[in-house]
Amino acid sequence: MKQAAQLLGFVVSTLQLSPLCQQVKILEVNRFSDQQFAFKVRMEMVNGRVLQIRLYCNHGHTDYAYQLLHHGKPVERWDNKEHFSHLSSHPHHYHAAGGQVMASPLNGDPEHDLPLVLTLLLS
Repeated sequence: MKQAAQLLGFVVSTLQLSPLCQQVKILEVNRFSDQQFAFKVRMEMVNGRVLQIRLYCNHGHTDYAYQLLHHGKPVERWDNKEHFSHLSSHPHHYHAAGGQVMASPLNGDPEHDLPLVLTLLLS
């Protein structure tokens, strides 16, 4: 498992390298221990939207939410809250712009998930 500083550095640098990125802001960092931490980062996108990332890591498990905002309102979100047990990707799921909830290709590993989310936003 990555330490807080390593994971935060990965998230910030991955966002900064994206062609979608205009600016990255670290909004919140909470370090409870070496194995338990949380942070929230926002990427202002060149199209005026915002990608907000929340990660909470606790002894090797990561709760996440990657949320696309437009004028401060949620548009789409990928997360792993355990609400939708009927989905094949449970607990990972995607909230589409129209309100549908469906299976998600994310797996809870930010090094896998963040590049995938950015690719999906580019398409």
